Amino acid sequence: MTLLNAVLELADDHLVLGHRLSEWCGHAPMLEEDLAMPNMALDLIGTARTLYDYAATLEGLGRSEDAMAYLRDEREYRNLLLVERPNGDFAQTMLRQLFFAAFMEPYWRAAMASSDAVIAGVAGKAVKEMAYHIRHAGEWVIRLGDGTEESARRMREAVEELSIYVAELFENGANAGLDALPDRASVRAEWEATIAHVFAEAQLVLPEVLYPQTGGRAGLHGEDLGHMLAEMQSLHRSMPGVTW
Repeated sequence: MTLLNAVLELADDHLVLGHRLSEWCGHAPMLEEDLAMPNMALDLIGTARTLYDYAATLEGLGRSEDAMAYLRDEREYRNLLLVERPNGDFAQTMLRQLFFAAFMEPYWRAAMASSDAVIAGVAGKAVKEMAYHIRHAGEWVIRLGDGTEESARRMREAVEELSIYVAELFENGANAGLDALPDRASVRAEWEATIAHVFAEAQLVLPEVLYPQTGGRAGLHGEDLGHMLAEMQSLHRSMPGVTW
């Protein structure tokens, strides 16, 4: 596997999840969240931009970060199935964010020691953002899980809905055997410790998943990603090469 493919996997994860969070803009349940969630989306999309730019450099074909993001088809995307899941209700969105950030924070922390200067630089900035995302999403998971009967029920349903996608976080994909990036399986213990701490306070239980859903790294996605990309890419595809 090449570093190019591994960088694209990371970029796709961040872009897709960033776009999902941006869909809450103007629809969040309170004003504070209407500001916080787009800001978290910008954190993710900012990381994606740097990674796409680096991927274009590694590829060496003269493509831009915009071309990487907007002119690739659904099967060319290598993002996790978790991040493309529809927002659902607020409980599902916050749990999805917690699952992802609890993985990426120790992953980026390990990547700060990378021999690749670009990877180390991205990690140094992203690790701080992921720490905030863990804190923000974790507080909401606790508030909802240990809240009213209605909020607790919805959070339990979110756990059932999203737990089947967790295992893919730790699959190495194109990451396998690359010295420039950490082994994804190596951060599982830290992920589990973070989730266990939050779930204990939220009175939630992470179920055992016998048949996890995977395939995103191979370009095998659900129809929801296709719908999202059609909307996200529509302007760029209808006006190729447009600049602001």
